[in-house]
Amino acid sequence: MESLLPYIPGEQPRDASFIKLNTNENPYGASPLALEAIRSAASDDLRLYPDPAGASLKRAIATRMNLTMDHVFIGNGSDEVLAHAFNAFFRGKGAVLLADIIYSFYRTYCSLYELPFRQIALDERFRCNPEDYCGACGVVVIANPNAPTGIAMSLRDIEQILLQNRDVVVLVDEAYVDFGAQSAIELVPTHENLLVTQTFSKSRSLAGLRVGFAVGQPHLIEALERIKNSFNCYPLGRLALEGAVAAWADQGWFDKTRRQVMVDRDRMTGRLRAQGFDVLPSSANFVCVTHNAILAGDLNAGLRLRGIVVRHFDQARIGNWLRISIGAQDQCDRLLEATESIVEACAGW
Repeated sequence: MESLLPYIPGEQPRDASFIKLNTNENPYGASPLALEAIRSAASDDLRLYPDPAGASLKRAIATRMNLTMDHVFIGNGSDEVLAHAFNAFFRGKGAVLLADIIYSFYRTYCSLYELPFRQIALDERFRCNPEDYCGACGVVVIANPNAPTGIAMSLRDIEQILLQNRDVVVLVDEAYVDFGAQSAIELVPTHENLLVTQTFSKSRSLAGLRVGFAVGQPHLIEALERIKNSFNCYPLGRLALEGAVAAWADQGWFDKTRRQVMVDRDRMTGRLRAQGFDVLPSSANFVCVTHNAILAGDLNAGLRLRGIVVRHFDQARIGNWLRISIGAQDQCDRLLEATESIVEACAGW
């Protein structure tokens, strides 16, 4: 265990004056219906255990997806769901295939469960070539859209990977899918090796509740349930279940807020490019940027001095890039003012 390298989450500044654009939280808040449901659930019933199956939430998700409840698994955030998937499907199956630039928690899980993995290099613009995901392996992991780049794959490319790997599980992590990508859930009925995970943390603004889910054919879900029930048969509390069901039902709030994030993202992308930044095309609630005249570390430090926290991944290939979450409109404006002042200062050196 001494060699285990744990995942390092984004900084949570104690100083409330900082503008926090480093952990991809939704700036527009949870559905008012979800908040009311949580308040109503904060009753004397908290002395009772919650429904261990989370049937109300599974039913709501399955109905929206035109599936049945035995196609849905729920857990404490998509990270827990992913951990159960790694434990259920990846052990003793050969190398895990994953991109060289991807959510680093996957490598942490591989280390935790002692799983061999093989990294597939993205191209020079950090795009995935589906033809590279073939050959002997134990499982394939895809983040769509990718984190930390924000680049999305087409449904056609994901299906190509599924067809190239019929005998192993293909896990598609869709934490950011609601901000512009196409979900692979529609492929679940025709692909028995597909497992798709999503979260309520991003597009439904419930990061503080920790609710995630997986969708797959019943044999995959049954395996996840066996792992879960051998570890913790009560994963979601009453407040989380009630809040998630209400948030899922409030389609109007969901559409309004995620579309506003996309509008703000596209506006910020245009402004940053006008300032000389290279901004990757994003289908997530963040952008990944670099500037050919300013090192990412210097830009990160300059933003921090101006009261803005972003994410700098000091690692191979993306060490000179920053990931910037999309905040509220005034926060985006503050970010753009700060980057403009840093660029102007650099030009005057």
